[in-house]
Amino acid sequence: MKPCLLLTPLAILAAVGLAGCGSGGSSSNTPNSANGGSPSGTTLALTGAGSTFVNPAMSHWVDQYQRDNPGVTINYQAVGSGAGISQLEAGTVDFAASDVAMSDDELKTMPGPVVQIPMISGCVAMAYNLPGIQSGLKLSGDVIADIYLGKITKWNDPRIVQQNPGVNLPDLAIAVVHRSDASGTSYIFTDYLCNVSAAWKSGPGKGKTVSWPTGVGEPHNDGVAGYIKQSTGGFGYVELAYVIQTNMTCATVKNRSGNYIQPTIDSTSVAVNAAVDSLKKDIRASIVDTSAPQGYPIAGFTYAIVDKTPKDPNKAKASIDFLKWVLGPGQEMASKLQYAPLPKALADLNDTALTQVQTK
Repeated sequence: MKPCLLLTPLAILAAVGLAGCGSGGSSSNTPNSANGGSPSGTTLALTGAGSTFVNPAMSHWVDQYQRDNPGVTINYQAVGSGAGISQLEAGTVDFAASDVAMSDDELKTMPGPVVQIPMISGCVAMAYNLPGIQSGLKLSGDVIADIYLGKITKWNDPRIVQQNPGVNLPDLAIAVVHRSDASGTSYIFTDYLCNVSAAWKSGPGKGKTVSWPTGVGEPHNDGVAGYIKQSTGGFGYVELAYVIQTNMTCATVKNRSGNYIQPTIDSTSVAVNAAVDSLKKDIRASIVDTSAPQGYPIAGFTYAIVDKTPKDPNKAKASIDFLKWVLGPGQEMASKLQYAPLPKALADLNDTALTQVQTK
């Protein structure tokens, strides 16, 4: 059985349809147009931009929310985390989504104070395209780092063979791919590499963009997924939902406890829950390289970012109503879309944080 093929694309669509009919799509749990901030008979248009990591979930959230709230339309542009933050800074969107929280230095560059909350968690899968090897591939963090450092270039390298006894690894070049845009997915991935490789930490380091020692750059998660799918020997990092939707396979990754862990909703949730105490102290705390024995080591959040003092109170209220819906019924849809729902403790912290936004 393929490690990552938890659902086929058709199964995902079917699951989403069920989500729309269940409690996650119940209009009784959401504000309608009469109390959502827009005058009766008019439509209030919101715009968001940023993360492609969260886009598979965001697309379904927006669709269901608009069904429940016909007085609100939401246009979400999956342009990458860096571009989303830039658009929020420029005042051209009502909210941004980023897979890396803004640092103190970045917050100082914004025209005004912002609130940032994690709205969903997910994992970064190490996808590959090796004919005849549809399951069972194991990789450790140091090997993944050295592939991206250009030190391991063939699939039958002794260090990969050693971790995969009995697997007929080919004498084939590894076709490495990485993101070409400013990407929160890249940040999560490079944050992980810094934790497992001293050479990576002292070299490229972590960031939404880094100087990649090797590989081809492609834009967005779907661009990376497409390159791997089309390239024999392809290898790269992609958000799990894209791996499943494009019917690719991915490796199990060795965690800090020495266990090879499959990227799944459950193994991501284990990593998130293990970090709750740290997240209560700082919502920006990293959850990569988890110490949880059954936790997947390359996991992170997508953060929603909104202005604390928005210029348009009606749009601000509508944005907050949408985000509160995401933290409630939207979380019930998460697992069907291959994301891990937030623990209640984090959802409660988020609700409190959103009260800081001025909507009057």
